[in-house]
Amino acid sequence: MSSAFTTTVLQITTGSTETVTDLTPDCEQFLARAASGRDGLLNIFVPHATAGIAVLETGAGSDDDLLATLHTLLPADNRWQHRHGTPGHGRDHVLPALVPPHATLPVIAGSLELGTWQSVCLVDTNVDNADRRVRLSFLG
Repeated sequence: MSSAFTTTVLQITTGSTETVTDLTPDCEQFLARAASGRDGLLNIFVPHATAGIAVLETGAGSDDDLLATLHTLLPADNRWQHRHGTPGHGRDHVLPALVPPHATLPVIAGSLELGTWQSVCLVDTNVDNADRRVRLSFLG
């Protein structure tokens, strides 16, 4: 592709439990089409008020540790003023202040520049909404 800006939307189903979903393969597939070997930036954005994007190690327990930490920091109880949905759902609306809904990462020669153990992940603690959109945009 010759366009300097290319974008697509992923449809992700996270299910009915709190999840950390690895988006790295989706990002790599998108860049294979969009970057065509060029340098640039990949922006990952989740347009939801109750989900975020994190760069972290997965598969060795860090993803579970992140969810446990969020559960400690943001307990699913009735302390929250935002009270629709399942009990404690107000905490889900605070999540993006701690895990932002976006990340911008370097792309070098068409490949995502991540550290050895880093992955791009969707963090979703909202058990009331299993259907998520994630926008991937390449500028280069």
